[in-house]
Amino acid sequence: MSETIDEKALMALKIAFSYMPKAIEVNKYDYGDRVDKILSEIEKVREVLLIHGVDPDEVYDEINPDDAPNSCY
Repeated sequence: MSETIDEKALMALKIAFSYMPKAIEVNKYDYGDRVDKILSEIEKVREVLLIHGVDPDEVYDEINPDDAPNSCY
């Protein structure tokens, strides 16, 4: 995927990703037979974020800075 997306679309993707469950939270009890599909979709979004220079593990803190823990260093 070599296409780029504009800043508004990237921000929308970041916001949507911040509401997605974390891969570790996806289990058969809560999601039934959709586990593999959901994990695949989470990975696709993570890949697009990475391609555009965004660390998926930092997205929530970027979108919600008031909820981000204070850095100790």
